[in-house]
Amino acid sequence: MADGVTSTDVASGPRTERGLTYPLGAPPAPGQAVEAAPGVLWLRLPLPMSLDHINVYALADGDGWTLVDTGLYTKASIAGWEAAFAGPLGGKPVKRVICTHMHPDHLGLAGWLCERFGVPLLMSRLEYVTARMLVADTGPAPPEGETFFRAAGWDDDRIDGWRREFGRFGKGVYPMPQSYQRLSEGDDIEIGGDVWTVVVGNGHCPEHVCLWRKSDDVFLSGDQILPRISSNVSVWPTEPLQNPLGDWMTSLTKLRALLPVGLFVLPSHGEPFTGVHTRLDALTKGHHTGLTRLERALREPRRAIDVFSSLFARPIGDAVFGMATGESVAHLNYLEAQGRARRDRGADGVDWWTATRTDTEIGNDPEEETTA
Repeated sequence: MADGVTSTDVASGPRTERGLTYPLGAPPAPGQAVEAAPGVLWLRLPLPMSLDHINVYALADGDGWTLVDTGLYTKASIAGWEAAFAGPLGGKPVKRVICTHMHPDHLGLAGWLCERFGVPLLMSRLEYVTARMLVADTGPAPPEGETFFRAAGWDDDRIDGWRREFGRFGKGVYPMPQSYQRLSEGDDIEIGGDVWTVVVGNGHCPEHVCLWRKSDDVFLSGDQILPRISSNVSVWPTEPLQNPLGDWMTSLTKLRALLPVGLFVLPSHGEPFTGVHTRLDALTKGHHTGLTRLERALREPRRAIDVFSSLFARPIGDAVFGMATGESVAHLNYLEAQGRARRDRGADGVDWWTATRTDTEIGNDPEEETTA
C-alpha cells in the first residue's frame, strides 16, 4: 500500500537514491511545468490527502497538446489547469485527453477538459467501463459489501461508516464523456510526429495504460511503476475472490522482461527517474517478503484486519483502513490461490485464515531465498 510521498520529501537537485537516479530536481509548482523530455511537459496538481500530488503530462501535439491524466475534480485542480493554460501551455488548445486508468485522481477532470475543448477521451475499455459503473453506483450500499467487510473482520460501527460514505467515488469525478476511444496493448499512437506505444499493466486496476516512446525510451508509467511507494493492490466487494496481486506480480515480471535498462520513467506520483529494473526488482521483492511474513503470521488463525502489521510499515488509521483491508485480502487471496493458506468462514460471517505449510516449508521457500 502506498505510504504517501509529499512534495516536501523532494530534494532540489538531481540525486541518486536506492539505485534510482532522479535527474530533474524539484517538481513544478501547480500551474507551472518542467520539460521532462523533448516535447513532454511535467505538471503537478494537488491532492487533498497524505499522497498530496499527482503528476500529469502535456505532450506537444502540433499546434496543441495531448494531456495524460487530469487530476481530481476539485477547485484546486481546476485552478492549476487554468494557470497552466495561461502559462506554460501557452494558450494552445488541448487536442485529446488520455487517462492511464480510472481512479479519480487520474480521471477526475477528464470530462471537464474534453467538454471544454471538444476533444475525445482515450482509455482502455476495462478502465472506462469500470469508471462509468463506479460513478453511477451511488447507493444504497449493497448487502454484498457488508458481507465482504464483515468477513474481513469489520465491526458494526465500521460497516455503518462505510454505508454512510458509499458512493464517494463519483464525488471526485466531473461527469464523464459518454463515449471514448479505446486503447489496447500494442497500439501505436502518433502524437506530434512521435509514436507512443501502449503497454498495459494489471493489478492496481483492471487494464492500466502506460505509454512508451521507443525512439528515446521515455515511459509514462501512471501508477504501474512508482519510484518510492508501491501502488495499492486491493480486493473489493464487487469481486471478493479476485486475485489482483497475482495480476500485479505477472505485470511486474512482464515489464521487467520488456523494458530496457536505460528507460526514463515519468510516474504519476514522485519524480521522474531512471533505474527501472532496480525498481521493478524492489517491488517484486517487497511483495514476496510481505507474503512470507504474512504466511508466518498465519500459524494461528487470523482475520484480514489482524495482519496489517505483516504488510505495512506504518500504523493503519481510519483514513486508510479500507485500502489496507482490501490489500490484506489481496495478499490472502494470493496465498489461497497458491495453496499456501486457507479460509474458514464462521457462523458469524467472519473469515479466519490459516497457513497450510509448516515453518520449515515456509523457510525453504525458493522465492524468499532469491528475493531476500
